[in-house]
Amino acid sequence: MTDDAAAARAAAEEESVFSHPPVEPDATAAYGDDPDQLIDFYVPRATGGPGGPAPVVVVLHGGAWRAPYDRRHISPFAGFLARRGFAVASVEYRRGAGATGGGDPVAGRWPDTFDDVAAALDALPGLARRHLPGADPRRTVATGHSAGGHLALWAAARHLLPADAPWRTDGPVPLRGVVALAPIADLAVADKLDVCGGAVRQLLGGDEGFAERQPYADPTLLLPTGIATTIVQGRCDADVPQAVAEAYADAAARAGEVVGLTLLEDVGHFPPIDPAADACAVVAEEIAQLAW
Repeated sequence: MTDDAAAARAAAEEESVFSHPPVEPDATAAYGDDPDQLIDFYVPRATGGPGGPAPVVVVLHGGAWRAPYDRRHISPFAGFLARRGFAVASVEYRRGAGATGGGDPVAGRWPDTFDDVAAALDALPGLARRHLPGADPRRTVATGHSAGGHLALWAAARHLLPADAPWRTDGPVPLRGVVALAPIADLAVADKLDVCGGAVRQLLGGDEGFAERQPYADPTLLLPTGIATTIVQGRCDADVPQAVAEAYADAAARAGEVVGLTLLEDVGHFPPIDPAADACAVVAEEIAQLAW
């Protein structure tokens, strides 16, 4: 495929995923006092799997941890999962501040972004019992796209954080599994590839903070998690290249853990969260494999 054809396909994929109207949740609950500390809940619209209470899928949206991208752009994906029989909890979190000097908005806030993901996951079982009646929080799978895939992998590894990390847990978080979609899974590799215009370095506070904060934020350094993990990655993803996912899977193997890596032919960055794309159905099946 020529460069022009690849660029045209990527543009069409992006246009498709953002063409869907937002899907309103059935309920929204706060897990903190900040306006961004919210979780949208979607009750299952169908019976999926072998029956019984529906599993809970935690959705963490992407957008390079930057403020303009919030959970509304992933709400069609959340609605799609609800139609497939899952109970869905779509998490909002604090992202980077506004642009300076006419450039892109800053990626992420330290430590707020991580504070929020940890707090949301800790609050989720209680909130799910209240807002997802009939669901089974004991069967929870985390999924996330791009920057959200990074956060999903990180959330599953909190018991491996350095001892002085405020987000560290005494044991593994209660997740049945993680399905990470085109995740920014290896921060060092993503930084070298300049993924999302330097977003990784911004997330960790620039050159001064990168080395100091990487052990607290990089999923590749937090292995093995002991939690079943699958990565779904488009081979033609130019935003978060396949090499980033492969670096994480290789690190997991060195740590003695097998991470599933589902590579999708002729697929770029956005189809895994686009209900109109075949890749989205593949994602639902991968989640079902872990949830049921």
